[in-house]
Amino acid sequence: MGITFGIHVGQQNISIDDLRRLWTLADENGFGWLSIWDHFYCATSDADPHFEAVALLGALASETKNIQIGCMVFATQFRNLGLLAKSAVTIDHLSGGRFEFGLGAGWHVPEFEAFNYEFGTPKERLDLVEEGMQVMRSFMNQEVTDHHGAHFDFTNAYINPRPVNGTIPLWIGGLGEKRTARIAARYADGWNVPYVGPGAFKHKAEVLANWCEKEGRDPAEIKMATQLGFFMAASDDPEVMRAAEEEMKRKTPHQTPSGQLSGSPAEVAERVAKYQEAGVTALNIAFRPPVDWEALEVFITDVMPQFK
Repeated sequence: MGITFGIHVGQQNISIDDLRRLWTLADENGFGWLSIWDHFYCATSDADPHFEAVALLGALASETKNIQIGCMVFATQFRNLGLLAKSAVTIDHLSGGRFEFGLGAGWHVPEFEAFNYEFGTPKERLDLVEEGMQVMRSFMNQEVTDHHGAHFDFTNAYINPRPVNGTIPLWIGGLGEKRTARIAARYADGWNVPYVGPGAFKHKAEVLANWCEKEGRDPAEIKMATQLGFFMAASDDPEVMRAAEEEMKRKTPHQTPSGQLSGSPAEVAERVAKYQEAGVTALNIAFRPPVDWEALEVFITDVMPQFK
């Protein structure tokens, strides 16, 4: 089975013009997906420029025609879930039914503190995600939602118009095997497993299958995707490869090299093949701007065709 390639970009330290260039390139060159993240602050510095997710998704929906678009993932705490559901359906209509999105627990403490959101313990945040997935599942699948839970309360809440295709696929993102994978098995249409090696991805798929068995669900109903940092060199020139390696170390100090695509185009193709052997059918290359446009073009022409 071939691989569907996507792009995931953190909209930090990048202009709107370059974001437009990126999603237009993806839309016209065989990518199946483009997603953004949901933050108020950059991962690099609190003071660096950063664009908000929902507004940006409206432009992305309106200016593309082919790719699925999404957010991997919305922080459950940042918005009233009814408002988020209305935003999601609006984006879905702007895109002609190409929108998918996920919920997550959040992780970047400074933005929570600066904008007066409660961060909470890992358990508290995952409790929010689990109940939030129940609420969003109801909003996406039903015209009217009544939900009275520990964290969210909605009474006779209408979501109209309905999504273009009757519902909107819901994803969960993260690596956890006890809570995140179980939430995926219970409520999600997809699980995004970011920045892992091929062996770890295969293991996560097995964990999901085990949870699906316990929940009485067919694991084939749940898509799995991974996203990997993109630090491929545009050629096998030693100086070009060295510069790409240094860029990877600078931008991903908290991530392991196993979750990145680095090296020459031939080396990246070999590594992608290992993900394919591990069962990956959806692989998103993740950018922390500035984008290496030359390397991206080489990826499109030299790497992607090998995995159709």
